[in-house]
Amino acid sequence: MSFDNDLVAAKLRRWDRYLNRYRLPAWEEIPDIGLYMEQVVTLLRGYLDYLPPELKEEEAVTAAAINNYVRTRAMPGPIKKRYYRVHLAYLIMICTLKQGLSISLVQRLIPSDLTEEELQPFYTEYVERHSLAACYFTQEVRAACATILKHVDEEPTMLDTDRVEEIIATAAVIGGFSRLLAEKLLLLEGHTVEDGGNLDLIP
Repeated sequence: MSFDNDLVAAKLRRWDRYLNRYRLPAWEEIPDIGLYMEQVVTLLRGYLDYLPPELKEEEAVTAAAINNYVRTRAMPGPIKKRYYRVHLAYLIMICTLKQGLSISLVQRLIPSDLTEEELQPFYTEYVERHSLAACYFTQEVRAACATILKHVDEEPTMLDTDRVEEIIATAAVIGGFSRLLAEKLLLLEGHTVEDGGNLDLIP
């Protein structure tokens, strides 16, 4: 594989800046006027535009996916084919979580029967957690890519490398471990120390 480290560094800086400025919409910013499917898809694509346009190859939000979330009861269904703030909040959380979890695990994390009064604080907390996670992620990338980014004042980590292939492999492995951690923790729901499985530390 052949990479131009200067190009990679420039893209990493651009993505860092993008993610640190990116925010999911606050509850009050989500329209509650009853949107039709096409309007919902357009709105969500705007809200969830994580990647700079040249990096996207396919849309993360489609009408078929939304219909599937309703059909599998991952979220409440539309009211007379219209989607309101509650529906949009569910969709924002589902679409962002689906990048790291299966839809069945997303359903375990977000109950689909929350009332609007229950969903509002749940969503607000989720938006804050999303922002904190993005900030944490960019800090970790800066540290792991300090050599490529030529951050002489950055304390290098054990992951720091000047080889892009190693950064890609490390990011994929960390992504896998992060997904595994989320899945394992979700599976502990409703269990106690008595019935939660083996707790012995591996020697």
